[in-house]
Amino acid sequence: MSGGGAPGYRSGTVTLAGWTNVGKSTLLNRLVGEKLAAVSPVSQTTRHRIVGVLHVEGRGQIVFADTPGLHEPRHKMNRNMVAIARQSVEDVDLMVLVVDASIGPGRGDEQAARLLRQAGGARIAVLNKIDLVPRKEDLLPMMLTLVDDWGLEEAIPVSALTGEGCDLLVERVLSHLPEGAALYPDDMLTDQPERRLAAEWIREKILLRTRQEIPHATAVVVESWKTRADGLVEIEATILVERESQKGIVIGKGGALLKAIGTEARADIERLLGAKVYLGLHVRARPDWRDDERALHELDLE
Repeated sequence: MSGGGAPGYRSGTVTLAGWTNVGKSTLLNRLVGEKLAAVSPVSQTTRHRIVGVLHVEGRGQIVFADTPGLHEPRHKMNRNMVAIARQSVEDVDLMVLVVDASIGPGRGDEQAARLLRQAGGARIAVLNKIDLVPRKEDLLPMMLTLVDDWGLEEAIPVSALTGEGCDLLVERVLSHLPEGAALYPDDMLTDQPERRLAAEWIREKILLRTRQEIPHATAVVVESWKTRADGLVEIEATILVERESQKGIVIGKGGALLKAIGTEARADIERLLGAKVYLGLHVRARPDWRDDERALHELDLE
């Protein structure tokens, strides 16, 4: 582990927390420099805790954890997601509250800030999406709300989309971490199994192409994963929907939409694996799967 034992080397765990749809996943991907978390304009896209490791050469290692967005849950799956988010702020070195600067701090953000205060420990705020704020002078009142009213130690404006402010954020995060050896090897980027990443990227493509029709009623189960002698990775995955009528939406006319979803997801998976991939997609209706204990177990959403 290069630099892991050098004087002044810092390492620690950092949770990205906040209300749903504030850009935590886009921020994680930007900070670690690789696509790990699925990203879409649909709220509650992130369903698992996703770890991404940033190696700052010779200076430190930051272990970021993206979490499901806090929201008012209506299904057992959503209650489990909120529980994952709440647990993720416990026993970490730094909590980062991410707020959407384009709409400003709101009631949901305040609830998230309260959760961080209850957890104790170091906590800072990030005002994300500043690329969507026309008047930068509008950021100062938001920063004062986060620090003076809500008790965050500091507030840092960034754009996860463009990268503006992200270098400063990394510096400030490092300053809050304890000195100590790296927690993970230099070549480690995430703790996520390849199957889970593949499933989430398939679901991302579904959300991007069907977000008006089935925003939350879909999930992906990887049924089989085989590497052939010639190096081709064969993946078979099932897309779950809640109603028979939704199957036709996902498949599309003549199977065109399902083919497009598969083509786009396969490109992401091939980049992850560094290998050619055959991706077989199937669609199955499973009524009320979001409240089905067995389905949530299969999806690792217990």
